[in-house]
Amino acid sequence: MDTQNANVDIRLINEKIERESAFVDLLQLEMNKVIVGQKHMLERLLIGLLGDGHILLEGVPGLAKTLAINTLSKAVKGSFSRIQFTPDLLPADVIGTMIFNMKENDFSIKKGPIFANFVLADEINRAPAKVQSALLEAMQEHQVTIGDSTFKLPEPFLVLATQNPIEQEGTYPLPEAQVDRFMLKTVIDYPKMDDEQIIMRQNLAGGFDNVNPVVSIEQIARARAAVKEVYMDEKIEKYILSIIFASRYPENYRLTDLKPLISFGASPRGSINLAMAAKCYAFIKRRGYVIPEDVRAIVHDVLRHRIGITYEAEAENITSVDIINKIVNEVEVP
Repeated sequence: MDTQNANVDIRLINEKIERESAFVDLLQLEMNKVIVGQKHMLERLLIGLLGDGHILLEGVPGLAKTLAINTLSKAVKGSFSRIQFTPDLLPADVIGTMIFNMKENDFSIKKGPIFANFVLADEINRAPAKVQSALLEAMQEHQVTIGDSTFKLPEPFLVLATQNPIEQEGTYPLPEAQVDRFMLKTVIDYPKMDDEQIIMRQNLAGGFDNVNPVVSIEQIARARAAVKEVYMDEKIEKYILSIIFASRYPENYRLTDLKPLISFGASPRGSINLAMAAKCYAFIKRRGYVIPEDVRAIVHDVLRHRIGITYEAEAENITSVDIINKIVNEVEVP
């Protein structure tokens, strides 16, 4: 392919992405009526929605995690359900079950709360492994089996799972293999003082503006198709792969000091999700091509739960984020 054609193609893609991503500003404006600050979290929610991925949110209670996904579902004309995870929850409470119908003298199927466009799995680490795996299977397969029948889940289907990092008693931490199924793990911090002042005023004034549905499910489906068309140069692909491979074989990237700190590197899901998230990020920024900054903007959320750290790293208070920072600073930017 000669460069002339490539330029024309990129221009066309750019124009298409400009058109298709027009709703992003509308959606953000609508969500900002209710969610103050937290720009980082809202962007990650959009990336999950556009990239057909699920998000694990970690943050102390009261940082508007539930409110954010509820607001998103209202702005996207989608159905929303919330599952509060508790130690006595059963898989049937999540996916649904067979119920004996006396009138018909037969079993009928009662669908669970997972049948919604936006599912909030609140405090996912409070429920036992059986329930976690039922939810994770639905996330992976986009379908649920109840009795002998298999049901497709609605599209778009976005699971936002939250976990509280401070309480460890009575929790069932998600195993590494399960956490890997989340496209992003986003850590939310406290709001800034100015933002919190607005939050305080809004709550005391007794309510928020109404959130109007500004985007249809069809628009989201079109946007997802457009995201796949965002141009990614081979140099960017190589850059993504270098970051992933540096987490597996740090010694090949002049990072020998990281070798004893990493117990396992990012899986191929890491490279797939990093590429997808970078395309979504470019789309949100209304660009038809990926630049290295897109990769750098999203790399922590994609990899923080995919790099295992050793006891040695824990003893030295080194986190997976510190390791990602070192890798990103060392790997050559195209």
